[in-house]
Amino acid sequence: MKQNYLSEVIYQVFALIICVIVVHTVYVAMILPNAAFILEQQAVMQAADSTYVAERSMYVILKDMEQETCIILMFWALAIIGMKTRRVLQERALLDRELLQVSEGTSILPEDARQYARPVQALPDEERGFLLPRAVLAGLHRFGSTRSIQDVSTTVKDICTGESDRMESELSIIRYIAWAIPSIGFIGTVRGIGAALSQAHQAVTGDIMGVTISLGVAFNSTFVALVTSMLLMFLLHQLLLLQDRLVLDTQTYCDDHMLRYLQVPDKDTLA
Repeated sequence: MKQNYLSEVIYQVFALIICVIVVHTVYVAMILPNAAFILEQQAVMQAADSTYVAERSMYVILKDMEQETCIILMFWALAIIGMKTRRVLQERALLDRELLQVSEGTSILPEDARQYARPVQALPDEERGFLLPRAVLAGLHRFGSTRSIQDVSTTVKDICTGESDRMESELSIIRYIAWAIPSIGFIGTVRGIGAALSQAHQAVTGDIMGVTISLGVAFNSTFVALVTSMLLMFLLHQLLLLQDRLVLDTQTYCDDHMLRYLQVPDKDTLA
């Protein structure tokens, strides 16, 4: 478990570095030059014709540092979501396998718990750390030691609840990014409005180009931040749904493939 946590931290750090490099390269090579060229053309056209209405360009909308930061954070969060989604899908694949290999009509006695646990213990190290094998092994070990089916049910439920809480807490970084993106957009809004107010004297003389560009920074940063935040929150909720279904399906699997086969001898029940 500790090794998995360390590998996830390393993955997140490298994912952030790669996102910064790739996005900034695209900005330097494509977005910034095109945005500068379009703004220059618009300035010439507006100087020649006061009734000229500039068309909105995606390059101009994305050109500022706030939008770049929002996009970097969005791709970073998407990389983390992708990693966790892949993990959930790998765990769900185990639900389609018969781990205990119990045939219909067979009963699992407390003395047999160790025998039925061997196929699960023989799984690869990575798979053995998944939720389903951990829940099954813990349930069989508890059944062998306490000879109580109720204790097995409680153990499985506790492990699933703990796993649900763990997965929920590990999404805190994505929730922080989803909160930070609109905040960065608001910073761009404040910066753009401040720059527009500082150029108000130029607008009085009839030169509104500087004010227009500054207000464009304000509104474009908010627009990009809200769009990226909405996309990120949608994908985050889809991941939460996958994780919740994994926990519930694991409990159902344990009920159908383990608990209903458990049997305590009558002498133990009477005792």
